[in-house]
Amino acid sequence: MLRRIMFLAAVCLSGGALAKPPAGGVFCATYPSAPTCTGQQPSCTYCHVAPPQRNAFGSALEAFLAPGVPRPLSDSEYAAALPAALIAVEGTDADGDGFSNLEEILRGTLPADASSVPVDTGGCAAGGNPQYDVCRYDFRFAYRRVLLDFCGQSPPYAQLQSFAALRDDAKRERLDAELDRCTASEFWRGKNGQLWKLAHPKIRPVGSLKEGEDRGAIPLGDYYDDYALYTYAQIDDHDAREVMTAKYFVRRETQPTRYIVETSLPTQSVDALHRAGNLTSAWSLVYFVMFTALPRNAASQSYRAYLGLDIAKQQGLYSIPGEPRDYDAKGVQAPACAACHATLDPLSYPFRNYQGIAGATSAQYVPNRLEKYFSDVSPIITQTPEAGYLLGQPVSNLVEWAQVGANSDAFAIAAVTDYWKLLVGHPPTAEENAEFVATWQRFKGTHQYRVQRMLHDLIRTEAYGAP
Repeated sequence: MLRRIMFLAAVCLSGGALAKPPAGGVFCATYPSAPTCTGQQPSCTYCHVAPPQRNAFGSALEAFLAPGVPRPLSDSEYAAALPAALIAVEGTDADGDGFSNLEEILRGTLPADASSVPVDTGGCAAGGNPQYDVCRYDFRFAYRRVLLDFCGQSPPYAQLQSFAALRDDAKRERLDAELDRCTASEFWRGKNGQLWKLAHPKIRPVGSLKEGEDRGAIPLGDYYDDYALYTYAQIDDHDAREVMTAKYFVRRETQPTRYIVETSLPTQSVDALHRAGNLTSAWSLVYFVMFTALPRNAASQSYRAYLGLDIAKQQGLYSIPGEPRDYDAKGVQAPACAACHATLDPLSYPFRNYQGIAGATSAQYVPNRLEKYFSDVSPIITQTPEAGYLLGQPVSNLVEWAQVGANSDAFAIAAVTDYWKLLVGHPPTAEENAEFVATWQRFKGTHQYRVQRMLHDLIRTEAYGAP
């Protein structure tokens, strides 16, 4: 249970012909207005079931992809040939759902999935529902939803009637006031509240391994510290990026719940110079690094949790020339593995000196960690650099890794997607894409990563307020 070496199998792909890392960038250069390209790139599954197996759209492309050129294509040959292949299949319907590939690309649905089709949302008839205006944003509907989502309770009938009697500008003010009131509640920010639920897949708690409050049978780390920092970064006027970049820790007080910044905690060991928010918490290191020399699992979990990019699903691949080097002799240079590890391994190098489970040095930054504890893993393990790459950009260490990630579009998109799924009830659809993009862009730009301000935008979207 404690060993996570099987992770390698999840990212090693079988077969001889692989998806190409440049594909997403070339696709988005060809279709810059496509919803799947708004601040992100399509994953390999846009054209593949799993590389090398192509889906219907990928199979259609193959016939036009540099015909006559010997296989395998180099990355440069592939990138040069892909635009023409995409254009060649624009007018066809790969999945047979009645919509051309081009229409699906431009409207944000999947050209290889017959169940994913463009939807026209018009056609509402005024007066069709006596309770709500199902055609447009409905203040009364939004009011009930805000109280349920942020306070955990439905408004009494008299309160709802009082709200309905207000002018529209007063209704907006009341919605904002209720949002601010409810986000100060235990339901929103308390232990196991809404924000803690958002944090679950990022922290991945395991009760049997918990230290401190609610101690488990094999106490390894107190992940309530991670929940405290995550929640603190989301509330009031705090900067959400600090979940990745904080040099401080956060202590939780109860009755009522309060989150207090601390320069040190007895449960945390990484020195201030090498801290990077929850990426370097005691729990993250003991659970995601554990006993490994090259902490690929810690890197991939951070990439997935805070930037929304899952390498096991072939997302966020930025192939680095000359990689992977396979410093720990895990066989990742095999053709079936290299496509993912050319991104994953450089992503992992900045974690090289962060200790997992190792007695007195557990969950600490240990200079020359590989030299001291893992020199027998392979002949070149000690050549593993601390400098690496994130999103195709060079970074010198994990602190810089966290800063680059926290300032990226990927972070803003992932953060707003979390709230969109929590409050709207599903990931952004193609029809909601314009509102979603405007929301994450304002979160990053206008609101400077303040979640509380972004939430006021989100509850004004039709995706949230239209029944």
